Amino acid sequence: MQAIERVMQITEILARETATNGISISELTKECDLALSTLHRILKSMVQQGLAEQDMETKLYKLGPTWMEYGLRVYDTMDFVSLIRPEMDRLSKEIEESIYFSKWSGYEAIIIERIDNENNQIRIYDKLGLRIPMDVGAANKSMLAAMDRAEAEAIVRTLVPAEEQGVFRESLRVVQEKGFAVSHGERTEGTSSIGVAVSDRTGSVVGAISVGCVSFNLTDDRLDFITEELLAAKKRIAEKFGRMS
Repeated sequence: MQAIERVMQITEILARETATNGISISELTKECDLALSTLHRILKSMVQQGLAEQDMETKLYKLGPTWMEYGLRVYDTMDFVSLIRPEMDRLSKEIEESIYFSKWSGYEAIIIERIDNENNQIRIYDKLGLRIPMDVGAANKSMLAAMDRAEAEAIVRTLVPAEEQGVFRESLRVVQEKGFAVSHGERTEGTSSIGVAVSDRTGSVVGAISVGCVSFNLTDDRLDFITEELLAAKKRIAEKFGRMS
């Protein structure tokens, strides 16, 4: 079990370096707090399995192609993505903003799909695979408001400070009433998001669609427009799920 934990620890560090050319084994040693010989042995095994790659010139390490292969296999099993993605594409064209699809996973949500609009030069850019605590952001709050009360309550009790839980529950009640959530600057100052939960034909929450935009562009009229388009997309998705039954 310790070996698996070490591999996953190294993988998490390598995943943070996807925007760079990689990371040196000395830097990895500092972050992992492992002996150089131990780390070298684990990395050698990871490279052999395709879980890591080493640039022969720079000697830097990065994630290997096997992770992408596994990810694509899982992605391919998510039938609901094929239903939702066309609506995300339509939304992106209609409102000219970045559109995200997030999936609930325990106390976090994972961004598993993003569509950017090429006409918008000022984009909110959150990476695929990014994990966000369930009490943060419009997408996550829309899911909390729509999911089973017992499940939502367990998340609220775990993530939200006791003295803030009353106000937080009231905010979820408002989201449930309106059918959408709005967030301003919770993760990044000067940005806003609007989100709606997406449920399957049984009523179970499968994720949320959200719009990310810069706050200074979000006038009341534009907020109303985006909200209307999101709710319309949510309705079309619900109809698609209904036709699957």
